[in-house]
Amino acid sequence: MPQHNINPIYNQNSKILILGSFPSVKSREGQFFYDHPQNRFWKVLAGLLHEDVPLTHAQKRSFLLEHHIALWDVLASCDIKGSADSSIKNTVPNDLTPILQTAPIQAIFCNGGTSFAYYNRFSLKMTGMEAVKLPSTSPANAAFSVDKLCDEWRVILPYILD
Repeated sequence: MPQHNINPIYNQNSKILILGSFPSVKSREGQFFYDHPQNRFWKVLAGLLHEDVPLTHAQKRSFLLEHHIALWDVLASCDIKGSADSSIKNTVPNDLTPILQTAPIQAIFCNGGTSFAYYNRFSLKMTGMEAVKLPSTSPANAAFSVDKLCDEWRVILPYILD
């Protein structure tokens, strides 16, 4: 059973929490969120904030913290075939308490339907905060172009713009 090997990114200034389901094979190998070059997560955030796409792990981490964004995944471990969310079984959720006790999180957003479903199943009772489901930035979500993703993800902006 793969274990989550990426620490959450947040600090005392994080205003929103974005949750994925479980890291892809590439992300687990690189030990960083959305590390697959085909995933559009970093392009979408950079596009929304009119900034260059961060390239290194250090730049990505700084980008998130600078924009008051916390990032983690709903699941700590699961059985998964490759990176396919549809194959996830035997799930163990992450404890979101450390983030919520440290940061003044105003809203929680789920990157895709799988993270949204697992959040509602495991985390909603603990957090007491309804999450907003956003379309997945995964390349498997071919129905959404980067522009269309940006249009949908724009709902995060009121929380993170100063």
